[in-house]
Amino acid sequence: MDLILSLVIGLAVWGVFQGVRMYRADAKLPGDLVSALESGSSRTSATGSLIDKLGERHVGRVHKIMGPKRVDKMRKKLDLAGNPNGMTINRYAARKAGYTILGGAAAFATLINGQVFLAVIFGVYGLFWVDFLLRIALQKRRDDIERTLPDFLDVLAVVVSAGLGFRQALERVSEKYEGPWADELKITLRQMDMGMGRRQAFEELRRRNESEQVSMFVSALQQGEELGAPIVDTLIQIANDMRRTDAQLARQKASKAVPKATLLITSFMLPATMILIGVGFYYASEVDFGTMFG
Repeated sequence: MDLILSLVIGLAVWGVFQGVRMYRADAKLPGDLVSALESGSSRTSATGSLIDKLGERHVGRVHKIMGPKRVDKMRKKLDLAGNPNGMTINRYAARKAGYTILGGAAAFATLINGQVFLAVIFGVYGLFWVDFLLRIALQKRRDDIERTLPDFLDVLAVVVSAGLGFRQALERVSEKYEGPWADELKITLRQMDMGMGRRQAFEELRRRNESEQVSMFVSALQQGEELGAPIVDTLIQIANDMRRTDAQLARQKASKAVPKATLLITSFMLPATMILIGVGFYYASEVDFGTMFG
């Protein structure tokens, strides 16, 4: 045991010297990662910056392990999540490597102390924590867009009915909003300014957002344009449809929550309450069960 402890201390000291040498070395990093670390340093926590520094040298190795197909898939997923905290594919790889190193070190330290369960937890944490955070960011962005879209369409319909063209009204209203939906609209407007057709620009908007309501908005807008329907009526109809869809989803979530709450109560709270009541009766009655059962 003393030999293992000495080995761990020696590795820790060697790691400190290696970290200092790597910090002072003039390493050439990918341009994507350099720009992300510089421009996004103020958009992430100090802990996130340290994790990026820890794993930045292993970006290429992580890309090789992932493979080209998975790298492309992850790049698309990052775009769908809105690149949270300025995260690009290279920054994702750096953070993945950093958390893996930390999780592996913690797992090794707990494993040599015989705590296998904690070692497994730390290992899973290091491997999947970045993906878990990315999934949360993706869901939050989608929820923000779907929550903002109906009210945005109502305002857009009012502005269009006041006499502005659809393109000018879209630009005017998007300037008054903040958040992921406003960012997406600004990208769409910039693409249209660069010569992209309106239909193609909105198709790109649908591609960047895997949201049912965004897809509904784009489809209804294109169908209304093809059929010659008034744009104001189309926008109001889309907003009403989205609110009905949100109400249906809320009722579905509520109906699923009741069985889950019932299962939680019957599985944990009720048995614990019965045990607590039984123990209270036992100590209050002062009955000697040893004499009762012989």
